[in-house]
Amino acid sequence: MRNLKLLRSLHSTGVQGIGHPQCCSICTVTGTVLIASGYGFVELDPSTEQIIRDVSLTTEGFLPEDGSGYVVGIQDVPDQESVCVATATGDVILSNRDTGQLECVGSVDSGIVAMSWSPDQELVLIITGQQTMILMTKDFEPVAETPIHHCDFGEGKFITLGWGKKETQFHGSEGKQAALKHKIMEVSPSLPWDDKKPRITWRGDGQFFAVSSICPEMGARKVRVWNRELVLQSTSEVIEGLEQAVSWKPSGSVIATTQSKQNKQDVIFLEKNGLVHGEFTLPFAKGEVMVKELHWNSDSTILAIWLQDIEKNGTKPNTYVQIWTVGNYHWYLKQSLHFGSNEKSQIVSLLWDHENAFRLHIISAEWEYFCYDWFWSTECTSGEGLQGQADVAVIDGDTVLITSFHQAVVPPPMSTFQIKFPRAVNQVVFSSDPENSSDLAVIDADNCLYICRYEGSTKNKIKLTATGVAEDKAKGKDFRLQVPLFNTKPLHFRHLSWVQVDKFLAVSQGQKPSESLIHHISVSEEDGQHIDIRQEVSVLGNITNLCYSSKTRSCALQTADGQIWKYLWESPTPALKHWTDVMGHSVRFLQPCVQIALATVDKEEVVLGLTDRSCLFINNMKVATNITSFAIHGDFLLLTTHSHTCRCISLKDTTLTALEAQLNSMPKPNDETIRKVERGSRLVTVVPQDSKIILQMPRGNLETIHHRALVLAQIRNWLDNLMFKEAFVCMRKLRISLNLIYDHNPKVFLENVDLFIKQIDSVNYINLFLTELKEEDVTTTMYPTSHTPVKQSLQGSASTKVDVVCDAMRSVMEDNNPDKYCLSILTTYVRKTKPELEIALQKVHELRESPPSPERVSAEEALRYLMFLVDVNDLYDHSLGTYDFDLVIMVAERSQKDPKEYLPFLNKLKKMEVNYQRYTIDKYLKRYNKALGHLCQCGPDHFIEFLDLVKSQILYTDALKLYSVGTAEYKAISDAYGDYLISKHQYEEAGLIFARCGSHDKALEAFLACNSWQQVMCMASHLHYTKNKMADLARNVAGKLAEQRKYADAAALLEQYAEDCEEAIMLLLEGAHWEEALRLIHKYGRFDILETNLKPALLDAQRNHMLFLDGQKSLFTRHKHRLAVVRDLKEKARQGLLDQEVTEGPDADLFSETSSIMTTSNMSSKYSHSNSRISSRSSKNRRKAERKKHSLKEGSPLEDVALLEALGETIRTVDKLKSEVHSLLKALILFMYDEQAREIQQTFDELLKLMETSMPEIWTPDLHLNAATPAIGPNSTANSIMTSYQQQKNINTLTQDAELFIAPTLMKNFQWRLSIL
Repeated sequence: MRNLKLLRSLHSTGVQGIGHPQCCSICTVTGTVLIASGYGFVELDPSTEQIIRDVSLTTEGFLPEDGSGYVVGIQDVPDQESVCVATATGDVILSNRDTGQLECVGSVDSGIVAMSWSPDQELVLIITGQQTMILMTKDFEPVAETPIHHCDFGEGKFITLGWGKKETQFHGSEGKQAALKHKIMEVSPSLPWDDKKPRITWRGDGQFFAVSSICPEMGARKVRVWNRELVLQSTSEVIEGLEQAVSWKPSGSVIATTQSKQNKQDVIFLEKNGLVHGEFTLPFAKGEVMVKELHWNSDSTILAIWLQDIEKNGTKPNTYVQIWTVGNYHWYLKQSLHFGSNEKSQIVSLLWDHENAFRLHIISAEWEYFCYDWFWSTECTSGEGLQGQADVAVIDGDTVLITSFHQAVVPPPMSTFQIKFPRAVNQVVFSSDPENSSDLAVIDADNCLYICRYEGSTKNKIKLTATGVAEDKAKGKDFRLQVPLFNTKPLHFRHLSWVQVDKFLAVSQGQKPSESLIHHISVSEEDGQHIDIRQEVSVLGNITNLCYSSKTRSCALQTADGQIWKYLWESPTPALKHWTDVMGHSVRFLQPCVQIALATVDKEEVVLGLTDRSCLFINNMKVATNITSFAIHGDFLLLTTHSHTCRCISLKDTTLTALEAQLNSMPKPNDETIRKVERGSRLVTVVPQDSKIILQMPRGNLETIHHRALVLAQIRNWLDNLMFKEAFVCMRKLRISLNLIYDHNPKVFLENVDLFIKQIDSVNYINLFLTELKEEDVTTTMYPTSHTPVKQSLQGSASTKVDVVCDAMRSVMEDNNPDKYCLSILTTYVRKTKPELEIALQKVHELRESPPSPERVSAEEALRYLMFLVDVNDLYDHSLGTYDFDLVIMVAERSQKDPKEYLPFLNKLKKMEVNYQRYTIDKYLKRYNKALGHLCQCGPDHFIEFLDLVKSQILYTDALKLYSVGTAEYKAISDAYGDYLISKHQYEEAGLIFARCGSHDKALEAFLACNSWQQVMCMASHLHYTKNKMADLARNVAGKLAEQRKYADAAALLEQYAEDCEEAIMLLLEGAHWEEALRLIHKYGRFDILETNLKPALLDAQRNHMLFLDGQKSLFTRHKHRLAVVRDLKEKARQGLLDQEVTEGPDADLFSETSSIMTTSNMSSKYSHSNSRISSRSSKNRRKAERKKHSLKEGSPLEDVALLEALGETIRTVDKLKSEVHSLLKALILFMYDEQAREIQQTFDELLKLMETSMPEIWTPDLHLNAATPAIGPNSTANSIMTSYQQQKNINTLTQDAELFIAPTLMKNFQWRLSIL
């Protein structure tokens, strides 16, 4: 679906050589052209039209002085800095490029007919006048010599295995004797116009070459294939009418040559083994033209054919060059260059450039030099109008193939329709008017402009020539034409652009090769049809691209140096100015682009360009380097890449920087902007107002895709405009989740549910929508967008999404037409989060009871639909739960259940009392709460069964609600509930339950088990315990409380119930409750205890606290210093500064300075075995192992984490002593122990200050960053990087201990100090 677009043409007439040019060669280093004649050769610089060198071969006698000599070949040899020339007289001459010195490196007495260098310029082949071939190295040392004509087939001769022999085949009525006859094939001699000269062509890799020569025996041509050692490989089969032109495809697959057949002239292709493999026919009658030469371009995609008319009746022959390409096994004539019949304009040499595969060089007999640069281009409509057909035009000789992809995807070479023209077409362009985008204009090989209107199917022809005469053969009208006063050459006009209904822009070369002209072509109708061509602007430089935007009416030009210009074509005086970006900088591509386009990004009109090296530029920025094709479609930029993906990026609400970052970043999961495509796919066009993207594969076949980004953009646009039907149909066809209809904007959808149902107007479609609903928000999971859409969700709604949609749609459908939407209403009940199948079944039952209606579905159909949505067993169970046996039987009859299974069960149920029947049904359906209620209504006779159900299903709370407080049933249930709680070790709750129902003895035991001494004494009071029994009970409970270190509670029991004040005081002193102990001493007058017990206890407590604080201080200091050492070692290990090898095990971090160095394998194996054992332990041992994981042993894994944990625990332990130390200080001061109080206060205060000042050093702000950042930098080593990344694994294991990395919180507001000290 691509055409060859002429990027640049160069026509140089400044060469004034002597004699007539005979052959040429291209200097790949300098880009100059070597042209040989009968007097010597010249070197031409096409850009300046200057002759750099003029070397004469007549002065030293290599050529005759009268110019009658002939140069059979000329080749630039960069390795030797020379030019090699072979003359017909047999001399091989080297001309030094620097000194100009001529050297004859060899001579052939019989003369030289042809010379050809291998593509790698390592070998040179010469054919002599005696029909022999001489193969030499680049230093002209002979390799081999052999005659051209051989009787043998060659080394590749076919081997016959017997069963394929003609003698064994069936010969029909001729019989077996026909197999013995040898048919002599008569071949006509070569054509009269054949020059009888041999032709040489090399394969692209230089391993083989082919020679086409006249066979002396038959007088016809044969093609022989030879290898680099000049060994014959194969000989072509006998081909009638084989012509002189021959060219081996550089890729090596086939050899192209021509054949004159009985009624046509073909280009045929030979395989290396000499067999014919494919052909195509030239658009000429037999005997009309002769093919002079064939030439493949360097990448084997284009075949150039040089043709010339055969002279008849003395007429002067015309010369043509045709450019052919192949796609999907069809050959297209893409360009046709007509050089006329003037002898001076006849072509003498034609060749492709070796560096630029799309550059063609031509030399004419008048020393004119032509250079054409093409590239691939797809001519398609703009796609901006509402009526766009997505037309693509393909040039095929005199026919333009039009494919309208809006109607159908027609694979090439077929098309929707064709337009045939009198001559071959070279350019085709569509109108830029969005309303008439399918109108097209073409320029043919004679520079005739044709305008084709799509709607009227009319065709007007306007001829662009220098004669001033134009005619319309279709309409019979005359045209007055004004053109520049110089003759147009082949492909004179290029970059034709249709900017208005009656105006075109075109580019041509100026008077100088470095100058370009922009033409305005105007067409109007005034007393006939007129055309006006005006030369508006002369541009210094070769214009290689022109693009126009119908939206902004801007026209952008690109010159060969990559500079972008803005052409003000609508101005009274058209002018050029630099294209600038928003910063005012001139836009210039770093490399010239073969395709440019205009688009709007971030409210700025930008120029996009794609180079032949797959670089994509946007203004001055190179945004990607792997782009194979691109297209602009509305607000989207579509790209295909070398990674075989198609990207669709929105240009709306983005910036150039963000665009560059998106193109060079890895795609995210569920990224809608990217999708995989077939290898080598390229964009053809995008169907307007649709999401179809047409791609073409390398072979030529087409593929249609619906890119997710385009589809979702179109769907979102439809949903914003409340076009639910269009969105639904598209989503259903392209398998887009229908949840998007709601999730796109929930509030808008719920406000327009009525409109949604009216537009869909299909029960099946509504059911499909309801069945696809799920709680997931697809706008954040399946179809996320780069920008946050304006989305109004429901706030404060406790219902789920599915329930909200089902309820809303059911309400609307019931109001509109409940009979029509009966099945959809049933679907809304079934699809709820908790399916309301009972209600749905009741609806079916109502249908059965109601009279039939044309719009209403039958009960059988509704039930069958429910059975499709719900499992039949679930439906049967829910129907049974309605207690409606008619409904149950209706469901069961349409299921696969055996009547022997359900009928006895139903009959048994019908015989039961109603409440017991429903209890049995609910118990069968495992609806135990309902079953309990029905069983309760069955009376006291079933209470034992009731209590058994409560115990088996643990329904105590529900059971208590069914009976009144104080009844025997209530007490029985409570007793059972209390026993259950005791079995679960919930003693306090069990005691409360027992106390409520009056079981005080059981309550007492339960409260004793949980040491709730207040409730114990209350229950003892309820049980009327005696004073002594109460005292014994108090002593018993106090002993248990003292064991749990609850000294205050134990003392209260002893004082109040056992009346043992001394024992109570002793417990308070043991628990350090100094003030409460003093209160009881003074209350009961036991002042003797002050001296005997209180004061010694105070001094003991002071000494113990001092020892504890000293121990905590030393422990804290040691851990703090060790942590600093460990962190320093870890940092050195991370930076690779440690001398010893650091282990690479997943748990090994570092070693202390004193620990022994273990090898990596030992450490890794040690901890890997340990971890494997830990994983198999029980949960209890696993928790123990987790605690052991943070070991304080020096050099152990994660020692720094263990130190953090230990330091935090020390700080929290000391901080909790504030209230205890405060109480002790008050008691010491009260009894005149000022020194002891001052000592402990000072020690405690110093320790707290030490901890407070050390906390910022221990828990640094970047503690998490250091743990998570790998050490990568210029000072890193392999070991440090590996260790750092291994430590990253440890970070995952520490996430559960995140609190270790947070500093402890101190009780700073608690005033524990005494100011009197």
